[in-house]
Amino acid sequence: MTSLPLRPQASRLTAPQAFWWSTGIEDTFITEPWPSTGRTLDEYELTGHYERWAEDLSLAAALGVKTIRYGIPWHRVEPARGQWDWDFPDKTLGRLLDLGIDPIVDLVHYGLPRWLHGAYLNPDYPERVAEYASGLAGRFQGRIFWYTPLNEPRITAWYCGRLGWWPPFRRGWSGFIAVMMAIARGIVRTVQALQAVDPEILAVHVDATDLYETPDPALAGEGERRQEIVFLSLDLVSGRVNREHPLWAWLLHHGAGESDLAWFQENAIDLPFIGLNLYPMFTKKRLQREARGRLRIRQPYAPGDLVAQLGRLYHARYKSPLFVSETASIGSVAKRQRWMDDSIAAVKILRTEGIPMVGYTWWPMFDMVAWAYRQGTRNPANYVAPMGLWDLDPVTLDRTPTPLVGSYQACVAGGISAVGLLKTG
Repeated sequence: MTSLPLRPQASRLTAPQAFWWSTGIEDTFITEPWPSTGRTLDEYELTGHYERWAEDLSLAAALGVKTIRYGIPWHRVEPARGQWDWDFPDKTLGRLLDLGIDPIVDLVHYGLPRWLHGAYLNPDYPERVAEYASGLAGRFQGRIFWYTPLNEPRITAWYCGRLGWWPPFRRGWSGFIAVMMAIARGIVRTVQALQAVDPEILAVHVDATDLYETPDPALAGEGERRQEIVFLSLDLVSGRVNREHPLWAWLLHHGAGESDLAWFQENAIDLPFIGLNLYPMFTKKRLQREARGRLRIRQPYAPGDLVAQLGRLYHARYKSPLFVSETASIGSVAKRQRWMDDSIAAVKILRTEGIPMVGYTWWPMFDMVAWAYRQGTRNPANYVAPMGLWDLDPVTLDRTPTPLVGSYQACVAGGISAVGLLKTG
């Protein structure tokens, strides 16, 4: 089986024959301009997807995939509070269904509508995002059963609350935790709203995965804490953060309230699927001290075994079905091909170990524009990141197929044989 069932059940997708191949189109939406450049970051606009959506969805169909992670621009669907324009999701999601491709709908990918003042820290955010999710799910009730409430909660909290680059522009660990708590509450309310529309809807929780290491014994404790932070959003929404949690005291020290943490235990949601976003050039983190004592985090390029390490780590902690929800390498076609081969081989190893790795997503389907564009001053063509199956012409925005297209088509056509049966019993 290479496609999702019409009415998906977790038990069916953890059976030995279960596996799906997927792809996706980069859909970062940051609607607030960078002060010194005036630039926003709308990947659909920068890559021409708003105009070429029909062509792009046909490219996905040509891969043979029966699943795609696909993002909806909330800021366009609801350009002003309570003013709804469902034209884009109606056309795009409807077309995917016509093509026989089941969308895993990405509801929020970092950015929010600008009218939501204070962004994630607006006290109405959880209810507003739940209202939006409910409206979209209602339009596709009985046809779409897969939704990601919010892509990469930890990265969102990092850029919005720790670095202060994205709204609401908070800084430090207290800002990180404030944004993370708000995001997590919004995820819970979104899942509740989706299941109120249709109890058969399953949430696909997708977050960035980091794997920390350090050669310095003095930094071992910091490395362990950073690793726990990687799991924080999943632990919060599933009600795992209690007094015995390794981050309990740290959370309280940086502004979390005991009553807020108790709310998550009282409103805990299931984790039917966990999506792992991992990249060989970003995911491995090495902690070390510089000569002057400053903590530095390096990102060495990781081997394909990274996938196996993370799969084992997440399975041991959550026991949920897992899938690679984003992966690619940046660079030459040959480099991308090596990563495809190595990462898929690692997925196969996990399945032989009995770890329910049930899917693989090459992301992005075609090249994206690097996030540095928003804060940069050069022409957008200078920020194109070569990561796709198709290359993106930096001037015309034409999608040019690389040999990776044929490689991925072969994997998809091979179905389960490319990754083997899941060991059970």
